[in-house]
Amino acid sequence: MANLLVEIGNTAVKAAWSDGMTLGKTFRYQGEKPLDFILSLIRHEKPVVMVVSSVYPLSEPDGDRLRQECSHLLLLDRNHEELLLSHSLPSYISYDRAASILAVRYLFKGMGCTVVDMGTTLTVDFIDADGLYRGGNISLGCRTRFKALNRYARALPLVNIPEDPAPVGLSASSSIESGVVSGIKFEIEGYLDLHPENIAVFTGGDANYFAKRMKSSIFVICNLVMMGLALMADEYVKKIGQ
Repeated sequence: MANLLVEIGNTAVKAAWSDGMTLGKTFRYQGEKPLDFILSLIRHEKPVVMVVSSVYPLSEPDGDRLRQECSHLLLLDRNHEELLLSHSLPSYISYDRAASILAVRYLFKGMGCTVVDMGTTLTVDFIDADGLYRGGNISLGCRTRFKALNRYARALPLVNIPEDPAPVGLSASSSIESGVVSGIKFEIEGYLDLHPENIAVFTGGDANYFAKRMKSSIFVICNLVMMGLALMADEYVKKIGQ
């Protein structure tokens, strides 16, 4: 496959090869050396276009190193907002959110969408039927809420996402489990009620977990960000081919 897509997130790096909109196997890395991880993926095959979306700005040396390993590097971080503006998106949103928005525009053309990304953060973005971005919100993701309770209320234990949380807790641990899971569920249902005409699209690590707990019908697309990055790569290939 011709292009390499890389998403450097808050807690992990994800990558996949793509050919047009066809995605290959997804790779995941959690460590302190994301550049080494990316270079390991291109040791035997050089991409035509490498798209790197990052929540933090990449250093100039890292950018220069990646440029040596591909024909074209499309760097998407806070220092490169041009692509956001070209797609009528505000410069303050991160490129992972932008990629999700581009993907739902492509998948659900002519339909309004509410996009919920459930990872380290919980983001909600609204796109109308004309594909226009109508704003969005950011709050803490599920596991981040568990960690915050343990850190800032030291008497409370650190718990994990329960398989089947009770509606109401009957112990400290079950109260935290139920409180966090129910809180997120009610929060998301409130967002979905703002635009009941919209299609609801969930993505991120906890998407399946919460989708089955919603009253509404949900589209779960776990590789939504990668699909958006594939669109950007394909668009760039066509541009440089002109």
